[in-house]
Amino acid sequence: MICNIRAATQNDMLRVLELINELALFEKEPNAVEISVDDLIENGFGNQPVFKCFVAEIDGVVQGIALVYPRFSTWKGVVVHLEDLIVNQQFRGHGIGTKLLDQVVTYSHKLGVKRVCWDVLDWNEGAIKFYEDKGAKVMRDWDIVQLDEKGIDNYILKLKNANI
Repeated sequence: MICNIRAATQNDMLRVLELINELALFEKEPNAVEISVDDLIENGFGNQPVFKCFVAEIDGVVQGIALVYPRFSTWKGVVVHLEDLIVNQQFRGHGIGTKLLDQVVTYSHKLGVKRVCWDVLDWNEGAIKFYEDKGAKVMRDWDIVQLDEKGIDNYILKLKNANI
């Protein structure tokens, strides 16, 4: 099996979205994905791309992705955030995830960033072991904090009510 890692193109975005949906199912969030292929194309290949995507192609079919974007750390400066590293379930355990992570780290090194960061679910022991085996530090004493769309709306409503 020959695996080719390359930068994604607009034509890959349908398959990228399929893999994103596969990940959502694996993470027990089957209805959480709200983006479309058009969103991926616009945000990854438009006038101001906000992410870079690498794909793992086997026999002409994308079977894995790594999607990254820049962040700014007040302690480190520009860092790269790995949003998702996804390998089609039937191809896991064949080194594809390693090749994708290699590409992300190489890309980040060329950018001269001081850190690559990402999140992993605390119950995903396979992924945790994979990352730790690569030398990554899993920071179990940090919690992820988010405001979803409804949370943002509620926050704004509270701000408006407080300013009345």
